[in-house]
Amino acid sequence: MKVKVIGGGLAGVEAAYFLANHGLEVELYEMRPLKYSKAHTSGLLAELVCSNSLRSNDLKTAVGLLKREMELLDSLVIKAANHAQILGGTSLMVDRNEFSKFITDVIKNHKKIKVINEEVTKLDLTIPTIIAAGPLASDELVNHLLELTGEDNLNFYDAVAPIISFESINLDICYFKDRYVEGKGTYLNCPMSKEEYDKFYETLIKAERHAPKDFEREIFEACMPIEIMAKRGYQTPLFGPLKPVGLEIDGKRPYAVVQLRPEDFSSQMYNLVGFQTSLRQGAQREVIKMIPGLENAEILRYGVVHRNTYFNSPKILNNGFSFKEYPNLYLAGQISGVEGYVESAASGIAAAISLYSKLTSGHDIFLPETTVIGSLSKYVSTPNSNFVPMNANFGIVPILEEKVRKKERREAYAKRALETLEEFKKENKWI
Repeated sequence: MKVKVIGGGLAGVEAAYFLANHGLEVELYEMRPLKYSKAHTSGLLAELVCSNSLRSNDLKTAVGLLKREMELLDSLVIKAANHAQILGGTSLMVDRNEFSKFITDVIKNHKKIKVINEEVTKLDLTIPTIIAAGPLASDELVNHLLELTGEDNLNFYDAVAPIISFESINLDICYFKDRYVEGKGTYLNCPMSKEEYDKFYETLIKAERHAPKDFEREIFEACMPIEIMAKRGYQTPLFGPLKPVGLEIDGKRPYAVVQLRPEDFSSQMYNLVGFQTSLRQGAQREVIKMIPGLENAEILRYGVVHRNTYFNSPKILNNGFSFKEYPNLYLAGQISGVEGYVESAASGIAAAISLYSKLTSGHDIFLPETTVIGSLSKYVSTPNSNFVPMNANFGIVPILEEKVRKKERREAYAKRALETLEEFKKENKWI
């Protein structure tokens, strides 16, 4: 049986590798080196265009747990990363060239995989296909997908604010209230005195930013990160996202207020309103922890300001990354709404498992949502009016049923996930 995989990035190679290892004939289409995107520089498969870090290996982190789950699912990306690993503390850092060379050699020498270097502009809906073309897919393919889905255009975000774990917010300081509304509201408010705002402001305007890539500069110019807003003047944030008017507490108006909005897919996650930012992650941590009530904030997702095109996946995808209207089509990688190297690779595995199950048993199969990989698949297919790309974090994983002390919670998430995945593999021996 023949299947197609469009795109030779992290999601594409994972999908091709899984399907080929399970006996399917795979045609893997990659337009490079005949045609390059604005970010790629080589013809190697799975090129890492930004950082060389696959982030933490610690099982107490969601991405560390995700990598362990992928390893249990025979991930090619994890094999390549272990082969090309360089010293990086608890993070999995790789030599980019060795990493991509390893994957390219495995894929091109696999007896069940045929690599075809050409651009795909239209899809054959009769052939099982995983589209993993990435956020920089060619315009022709994107336009074809838009026609198929009935969408007017791909979504893209110029800016996303950080997301904080609800349980890490100090409710002795923060209070629920909606602006100008009496009684308890849905927004959480972090009040600042003038002295606290002064220290926060000085740190914010001096914090280190990411420099945009050339193809992102236009978007940076069109956005208003919180640090740029602050540099326009001391008062600017006070008349913007930190405006305290209508947020009085005990009859008094704070000097400034940082508001947090609940994410509508989980009451355990809160978004910092108006805090889109291009600050480096370390600088984000420093600034956020200066906000009263967020001194112990657990950042589930860091803010970003860059172009990332993606579909409104909850509208068009089922769990398992399959299209609702086209049973032979699957969408994986960042274009599906997952964010990050590891998450993109994981989505390729999840899509391949789902597709293989459909071809051999007649129905899709979904990885357990108690796993990080399963929760990502569930996230991109769950209705969400504020849908934006999401990386691995414990906020999208179902809450533990049993009560666990806060210090032991992450270990409990990891234990549950790995036990569930092992049981899932026993039930589906072909995996």
